Amino acid sequence: MTRSIVASFAKRIVIPDLRWMPDDRLTPTRLGIELLSGLTVALALVPEAVAFAFVAGVHPLVGLYAAFLVGLITALIGGRPGMISGATGALAVVMVALVAQHGVEYLFATVVLMGLLQMFAGAMHWGRFIRLVPHPVMLGFVNGLAIVIFLAQMGQFKVPGSMESSGHGLSGGEWLSGTPLYLMLSLVALTMAIIWVMPRISRVVPAPLVGIGIVAVIVIGLGLDVPRVGDLASIKGGLPEFHIPTVPLNWETLQIILPYSVILAAIGLIESLLTLNLVGEMTSKRGGASQECIAQGVANTVTGFFGGMGGCAMIGQSMINVKSGGRTRVAGIAAALFLLLFILVASPVIELIPLAALVGVMFMVVIGTFAWNSLKIMRRVPLTDAFVIVLVTVVTVMEDLAVAVVVGVIVSALAYSWNNARRIHANIEETEDGAKIYQVQGPLFFGSSEGFAELFDPAGDPDRVIVDFAGSRVVDQSALQAIEAVALKYETRGKSIQLRHLSRDCHELLNRAGHLMIDSDDDPDYGLAVNYSVKTGILGSH
Repeated sequence: MTRSIVASFAKRIVIPDLRWMPDDRLTPTRLGIELLSGLTVALALVPEAVAFAFVAGVHPLVGLYAAFLVGLITALIGGRPGMISGATGALAVVMVALVAQHGVEYLFATVVLMGLLQMFAGAMHWGRFIRLVPHPVMLGFVNGLAIVIFLAQMGQFKVPGSMESSGHGLSGGEWLSGTPLYLMLSLVALTMAIIWVMPRISRVVPAPLVGIGIVAVIVIGLGLDVPRVGDLASIKGGLPEFHIPTVPLNWETLQIILPYSVILAAIGLIESLLTLNLVGEMTSKRGGASQECIAQGVANTVTGFFGGMGGCAMIGQSMINVKSGGRTRVAGIAAALFLLLFILVASPVIELIPLAALVGVMFMVVIGTFAWNSLKIMRRVPLTDAFVIVLVTVVTVMEDLAVAVVVGVIVSALAYSWNNARRIHANIEETEDGAKIYQVQGPLFFGSSEGFAELFDPAGDPDRVIVDFAGSRVVDQSALQAIEAVALKYETRGKSIQLRHLSRDCHELLNRAGHLMIDSDDDPDYGLAVNYSVKTGILGSH
């Protein structure tokens, strides 16, 4: 028994596809593009990782180490070459309460358990359920995330040093005004203009990197007094060191960290898998969901043991990488190694880069991420789909990504069920011998079971009734219960009911009641969704 369970589980283990490119060729030109793209991403990662560390209430290096380790491991074994992972705001806002109440060591233990849960989800192939996310939810997701990325940049327009770090992240702060504000806006606009124009001149160097470089040279050369990376925090540090979280290994600790681990694992996987789909659409690639789950799990488990705050896929940086030409694992690995280089030796230089240049890059990401076509199609799609797009966008901004996606899927599922519930009807015929035939049309499931019962007239029908399911489909236990309830009504009046075009499984289940006549001569063999026992009420899958 144990061997069979182990063998079954082993079959589910995902063997990572570690090919560097689809055809395993990495030319010098391609290598140069990948390295420059990685450098661009690394520069954009620095302020994001520092800011999210502040949001979580931990030291900036905790965020930077997470960006390095999660980014490196997922680049090596992730499900989609070209994706970038690191510390994210979606996870940080959940972590802040844990850190405030129990301290950073409990955060590290939580991240380890989070990673283990994600690996289990990957091994069980649960990542494939992301395909259940409807397209309107995806549109709402990208629109909401674009707005979140835009709002996250607003903190860079505050006076450096005026913001306070609290248990709820960054708070307070004075907004720039007058000349400093106009200078900041001018540099942001210049960066965006360079990124827009550069691809029309040359694609040898990624446009975002050119924009950052030119604006940085102007600011440093002219000695302009504008906010810089170093104003957020010092990024200088050493190599991350192996560290077992110093928390008691008991039931009480598990009770504390398990709820946070489950939430973080779910949010991390949802954001990563949605980003995987988005990058897949841009690069014309598919698959890799389970592999990405395992990669995220391994990355977070390792990060928890090396003093990082954990992370997941980052849609903003992934968009920067893809649009800069990054298509292989080299770009993600390069981004992580460049980030480590910044921490170890290049921090004095990186800290001089103006925040305006990085804000300009992120604003271009916002423009490229937002699904502008959704504004047009909302006037042409069904009202429910338009509502879902707006709902998911709003919830993503007001709450978080995981809640938004769950809400969007639930609303879409309810709308689908309601639409199908209204489709149930019957065409009625009478035979020469006086029997009445109900030709049921539409799916029979929990949503339509009540409407199904209303189709029949047991009191006024003849002694022999035939119910033909050729145009219907029995889906769940509620459907079986509805069929049995209708049959009982006819039986109590001494009338016979004959069911046609049901699956063999359904025949057996309904015959257990002992009062149903089944016409099996013309019934096809097709699978039934569920197995329901009339006597025990036990539901099982076929």
